[in-house]
Amino acid sequence: MKAIIYTTTGDPDVLTLTDRPLPEPGPGEVRVRVRVSGVNPTDWKARRGTAPDGEKVPNQDGSGVIDAVGPGVPPSRVGERVWLWETAVGRGDGTAQQYQTVSARQAVPLPEHASFDLGASLGVPALTAHRALTVADGGPRRLAPGALDGRTVLVAGGAGAVGNAAIQLARWAGATVLTTVSGPDKAALATAAGAHHVVNYREQDAAAEIRRLAPDGVHIVVEVAPAANAELDLAVTAPDAVVAFYASDSPAMEVPIRASMTGNIRWQGVLVYAVPSAAKDDAVAAVTAALADDAIRVGEKAGLPLHRFPLERTGDAHAAVEAGAIGKVLVDVAD
Repeated sequence: MKAIIYTTTGDPDVLTLTDRPLPEPGPGEVRVRVRVSGVNPTDWKARRGTAPDGEKVPNQDGSGVIDAVGPGVPPSRVGERVWLWETAVGRGDGTAQQYQTVSARQAVPLPEHASFDLGASLGVPALTAHRALTVADGGPRRLAPGALDGRTVLVAGGAGAVGNAAIQLARWAGATVLTTVSGPDKAALATAAGAHHVVNYREQDAAAEIRRLAPDGVHIVVEVAPAANAELDLAVTAPDAVVAFYASDSPAMEVPIRASMTGNIRWQGVLVYAVPSAAKDDAVAAVTAALADDAIRVGEKAGLPLHRFPLERTGDAHAAVEAGAIGKVLVDVAD
């Protein structure tokens, strides 16, 4: 089978196309014929990070069809359409290959109405967004329709992949959703994703505008740039709010201590790979329910443009994400 591998860290050109043996599923595993592989920032960061021990196949997320099962997995799962999450954690195999074996838990049924593109776009972004939306005191632990009724959510960077997922999941759960963007093109994407209000922080006084739109304050902030936005977040949060940050725009951040204490504001880090197992299961279940309700979409009309590359150009796909492509970068593994 065809696969993309790297054996050393470096630029995207360390990714090479090769032939590998067809893997066999072990106990509790399924083998998936991968259709689409999704690329996330952590994929290129891993490629530039710690040198792999032997061959490593990149990319955590993907979608495809189960074509074989190992001992302990019902044979009825063969032929099932699935989306895949965190497939390369603790192992050398990601989704940039034609076939992949994963634990049955990591191959989640994909509804017939949901495309393989959508399935490959979930994983890291959707599970990160779910965690950020469920770490507030008092819950909810798992999103569902009505779970965020009466809550106001601010999504910083609503045109990004996590921001897009957070907007869609928060809307599905009943929240009033505000988002900040840096320009009109990104504003159009955030609106398409479903944000009720979009604030262009380069053209408006963001704090004043958010306070006008949410006079009682924001209950949950899904934050992509905590160092840059700490002052803004404190200016717009309601008492007992949480700022859930999932990315690093600086090695350190300065948090106004007294204001955080006065408002009882919690600063919560979110790294999807370190989320507790029970919380991860809740996230997967919630995303599955949102898919069933057709509440998560991808593509330009959903505020998440798709950028496609064939398997042999996985290096170019990584370069696009590393360069800050707006939307979702996908690799077509099989027709």
